[in-house]
Amino acid sequence: MLAHQDVVLSSDHAATKLRRLIYDHIAAQGWRAVDMGPASEERCDYPEQGAAAARLVAANQFRFGIVLCGTGQGIMMAANKITGIRCGVCSDPYSARLIRQHNDANMLALGARVIGEGLALEIVDAFLSATFEGGRHEPRVRMLDALDLSRQ
Repeated sequence: MLAHQDVVLSSDHAATKLRRLIYDHIAAQGWRAVDMGPASEERCDYPEQGAAAARLVAANQFRFGIVLCGTGQGIMMAANKITGIRCGVCSDPYSARLIRQHNDANMLALGARVIGEGLALEIVDAFLSATFEGGRHEPRVRMLDALDLSRQ
């Protein structure tokens, strides 16, 4: 059964170090996190890593996903190809909070070559602590979900 605090993390080789730091940070806060790797900094492909984590979130095996690559852009695009995923790349805590509050994002993408470690942790904290506001935002989230269905 899905726990309130389930988070899956994945990255490509460019973000291995930052992913591990984020894993340690959220685990210390009590989040039940699973690190999908990669285990080393040997080259791997962000589309595979992003899609693998997104499939687990879409299947409700995890509440949230955090994915990382050099810029965050490529792995975010890969995650968003999976039906049911709303992933945003963020470089500031404000955007991270709002993608949860307004867009009901279930995944966060980060660029390891764009932001530093301290800022990355602030962004992760903002994302994980925010809740979807619903209300006026619900119809737009339903529109986003309908776009998934129109692709099939």
